[in-house]
Amino acid sequence: MRTQRDTARWRNTDAMYRAVVVGVGLIVAGVLVHQLTLVLFGAPLLISALLVVTRPQPGAPDVRQPRLPRALEQSQLAEAVFEIDTDPGVELTALRAPHGRTRGAGPVHLIPGTVREVRTTLGHGGWGEGVDLRLDRLFAGPDALRVFGPIAGTEGRRTILPPVRLLPAGPLPPRPSGLVGVHRSPRPGDSTELRDIRVFQPGDRLRRVDWRVSLRASAATGGVMSPSMLHVRERHADADASLVLAIDTRVDVASELADWSAPVAGSGVRPGGSLDTAVLAACSLAAGYLRQGDRVGLVDLGRPQLSLAPGSGQRQLLKLRHQLVVCARSAGWAPKPVLRPRQAPAGSLVMVLSPFIDDAMVELTATVARRGTRVLAMDLLPDPLVAAARDPWGDAVLKVLRAEHAVRLETLREHGIPVLRWGDEASAALRLLARGRR
Repeated sequence: MRTQRDTARWRNTDAMYRAVVVGVGLIVAGVLVHQLTLVLFGAPLLISALLVVTRPQPGAPDVRQPRLPRALEQSQLAEAVFEIDTDPGVELTALRAPHGRTRGAGPVHLIPGTVREVRTTLGHGGWGEGVDLRLDRLFAGPDALRVFGPIAGTEGRRTILPPVRLLPAGPLPPRPSGLVGVHRSPRPGDSTELRDIRVFQPGDRLRRVDWRVSLRASAATGGVMSPSMLHVRERHADADASLVLAIDTRVDVASELADWSAPVAGSGVRPGGSLDTAVLAACSLAAGYLRQGDRVGLVDLGRPQLSLAPGSGQRQLLKLRHQLVVCARSAGWAPKPVLRPRQAPAGSLVMVLSPFIDDAMVELTATVARRGTRVLAMDLLPDPLVAAARDPWGDAVLKVLRAEHAVRLETLREHGIPVLRWGDEASAALRLLARGRR
């Protein structure tokens, strides 16, 4: 094949040169040996090449690529419509575009040159960030003797947000930083839950007066109603709660021990691994607690600069899902996990999501608990673990790993830190812990 540096123009193909050489050769050979058959075979090739040379050159074709949303849900399919603008001289168009959940550039589609619009659907089977739209094209003239291209399309980067699994949110300890929320605060306020009945004091509103209690108090003193006989209902204030999700992005382990040291292609997250489970669990927990009006923040233990301050509302959930994709993309080994005191506000609940395969995570979790912060540990080590089949020490390594992991979890429990396993019973376990605390 001939090397072409500039492909964004009409150029002759190898078939064009072969048509001229073979056509002229057959005609000359037929004349020399007096064989009409050779002339009849060579004439069409030479005539086709002459027609292409003498025909006016078509204009430069153009393909307008659509703009798609920068963020999509995992199960969402986006429709892309490409508009093709070509002259009548184009007989064939070759497009390489993805379709459906196809990874990579996609297959090559051959369509007639008269087609002006091409539709395709784009989707993903997993969450993360990647390239899913690159329209490579080539345009061919009559008999493909002249072509325009190939031209590599513009890559379209898209963020596929982690899915949200709706869970019934468990209660959180109240953080009395405001008078909004759905959790009972120790301080008095204007909620609906009764706190106490006391004697009327200057500054109390008349609508808080409990007339039944006041009348009984006045009847006990001879039926005389005086300000000292008035009693008011005092209620608890509603306060918001703060949940801090601390995910361990330093390691990403799967069920197969042999895969722990193997590189991960694509987005860099092992499907079904500890990091994948941590991201999915963080999204589900955040959605549940934000739905009931709590504040949720995010801390990347490996890279604290990627953390997200606590916030509330659906906008916070969207920001948190985007930030989880960023954390997963930047995930990698860090020698020491970090959770600064200002990242866990006073009165908040810190939930550490980690497989706990090193002592540094245990030490950090215990340190946060010693600060007076309520901590929950979510164990994300895959279960069951599978030993390396080709390693003669595979079973021994697996036993040592399980024993060390059990010791670390027991150390957390000795520090008063509840340890949970992520699954269907996670929310129920949170509710049991909350009832036991009250």
